[in-house]
Amino acid sequence: MSERDGSPRDGHRHPVHHDRDRPEPVPGLVTLHLWRVPTRRVPVAAVRVALDRLPLRATPGVRFAKLLGTGDGRTLSLRDADPGRWALLAAWTEPAAAAAFERSATARRWARLAEETWRVELRPLAAQGRWARRQPFGDPVPARWDGPVAAVTRARLAVRRAAAFWRSVPPVSAQLAGRPGLRLALGIGESPVGLQGTFSVWDAASALRAFAYAGPHAEAIRQTAARRWYAEQLFARFAVLRAAGTVDGRDPLG
Repeated sequence: MSERDGSPRDGHRHPVHHDRDRPEPVPGLVTLHLWRVPTRRVPVAAVRVALDRLPLRATPGVRFAKLLGTGDGRTLSLRDADPGRWALLAAWTEPAAAAAFERSATARRWARLAEETWRVELRPLAAQGRWARRQPFGDPVPARWDGPVAAVTRARLAVRRAAAFWRSVPPVSAQLAGRPGLRLALGIGESPVGLQGTFSVWDAASALRAFAYAGPHAEAIRQTAARRWYAEQLFARFAVLRAAGTVDGRDPLG
């Protein structure tokens, strides 16, 4: 994926699209689509991931958009990739732009491919770090939210620290399995290795904090700082506003 960072590439000055010293605005809405496609359509879906990147960047009102592969998150590697499920994470200038996207050719193509869909609308509550040198969710003022919350993590591994990182993942995944208050957990990634993340949905912020700051996950946070596993990382927390559809035949928020 090419990133429009405004850096000169040919010796001439180009317009800077994003001032890295100034926080980007908080988006009016963030959406996550999950599409489950039948096995016979997996090759078509993989092609669409490549072809739809440019149309997505040109979509009116889109601030940031990533088409992502998914997995079960046990190792955050190619071993647990799920070629039948794909995701789109997008930040929008306003809710009307997100609603208009649902009528676009890109959205309609994915809807035709999919045998199951889930779409969730999110409002950023807190965000730290960068994704592809961007702040896709801005710098929201932390706010209390008493309903369900979602979390997105994303990291670009430092090559020399990758082996230590992979060793840390299974204990964290085991801690996550069956965690009280967890509604949904997925691995998400832009490529099979090196650019990895997670998406999870929780009953409340308290359940997310209880997981994040205890046991193997708390140790992984300490090791991240000490060993500098990541060349770039991001953590964001969201209010879950509404959702429609199912994941593996059930409503994660039901």
